[in-house]
Amino acid sequence: MPHLTAMIAIGGNSISPKNESGTIHQQFANTKETITGISHFLNLNYNICINHGNGPQIGNELMRMDLTHNQIPPLPLSVCVAGTQGTIGYMIQQSVQNKLRDMNIDREVVTMVTQVIINKNDSTILEPTKFIGARYNFDEIKPLAEKFNWDIKEQEHGNWRRVIPSPMPEYIMHGKSIKALVDRGTIVIATGGGGIPVYNDNYSHLEGVDAVIDKDYTAAKLGRIIRAQELWIITDVEFVYHNFGNSKQSPIQEMKRYEA
Repeated sequence: MPHLTAMIAIGGNSISPKNESGTIHQQFANTKETITGISHFLNLNYNICINHGNGPQIGNELMRMDLTHNQIPPLPLSVCVAGTQGTIGYMIQQSVQNKLRDMNIDREVVTMVTQVIINKNDSTILEPTKFIGARYNFDEIKPLAEKFNWDIKEQEHGNWRRVIPSPMPEYIMHGKSIKALVDRGTIVIATGGGGIPVYNDNYSHLEGVDAVIDKDYTAAKLGRIIRAQELWIITDVEFVYHNFGNSKQSPIQEMKRYEA
């Protein structure tokens, strides 16, 4: 009987929840707890591919650059996404490796720096929609937005955050390599933060874009590439909701395949 394959998307907020300051020790502890939750798949010998969000982490990176831009040249957002693929991928990879040792399971775990091609004319480039960074009340975020030229929106009542462009993923680079590793039983961490957003220029060369791709859309696309039978999204929100974030939100506790 062939192994089942699971695509698992871990939310950046499950690694750095809104009620914590987000120290690296807290993020490691949350990552370990999250990985404990996927022991089920390890016990059943699933083929596994993991991706992760990076909203809180990329927000912190951007704030770090805003505060030090007079001393240190700032980095493009695409480079920051690549950096979070390394840092968060490291935390997940180490946590999975330690869990495998605790379970006496001999499997390899790798993290892949993954670029994802987007449409550089995507509408969200001009109309940012992706929430990143810390949560503030309006009085706290207003001076920051004015000082650093942030776009801001209210995510939940009383919670304001910075927003950045979030284009749709069109093509995942290295998909064949990811599938080959997953098929041989390697646990692969890929498309972290939704993937490093890039586009093809006039010479068909790749160039980075200042954006963050939604990791759940990328997870769904990558799940198709690796022929996953199951897609799991791990986050700090209890349910998938209709009208999430407003007064009409209601939980979706069950859904038919055709309704998805």
